[in-house]
Amino acid sequence: MLNAAPEVVANFIAPYLVYEGLDAAYGDTRALIASAVPPLAWSVAELVRSKRMDAISAVVAGSILLTVGATALGGSARLIQIRDALVTGAVGLGFLASLGLRRPLIFYLARAAIARNSAGGLAAYEAIWEQPGVPEAFRWLTWVWGVGLVGQTAAMCWLAWIWPIPRYLLVSPVVSACMFGGLMLASFGYIARNPAARAIIGKG
Repeated sequence: MLNAAPEVVANFIAPYLVYEGLDAAYGDTRALIASAVPPLAWSVAELVRSKRMDAISAVVAGSILLTVGATALGGSARLIQIRDALVTGAVGLGFLASLGLRRPLIFYLARAAIARNSAGGLAAYEAIWEQPGVPEAFRWLTWVWGVGLVGQTAAMCWLAWIWPIPRYLLVSPVVSACMFGGLMLASFGYIARNPAARAIIGKG
């Protein structure tokens, strides 16, 4: 629990405190841009700490660049919030687009995760793709995550439009975490029910 405290502060508490501290002096837009600094700094620090560039790191780095680019475009505070939410949607669309490839994006993310935690995992994980039913499992998971992340983006854009900015900054990370958790539960439930899919997490 204590290990998670810095991440909770950087991604949940700090953005709200930064916005509240700067809003009166600098206005909604500038305060909102400043509130994006703590979670971005946390993401960059985690990327540097990992000391590798694999599929997971590439997605994180791409998300950081998209967030910075979206914020730099400026506009009203509401539009900045929506642009930030659209980063998640861009990742979801990337998942869906990868269904047209020989191996969808979920495969490379799973391979990177396994390789981080086991010696020789990268080469060993390649053979998993050839097992019966595994390609279909990867494609199902990619479709679920793609649709789920696009749906999450739609929900967050709606909340950004109807909620006051302080409420959005404080509550939206919780909403996002719950929706992300739902996708995780759906994924692990599918893997538990599908013997072929268990190879994805090295249990096949």
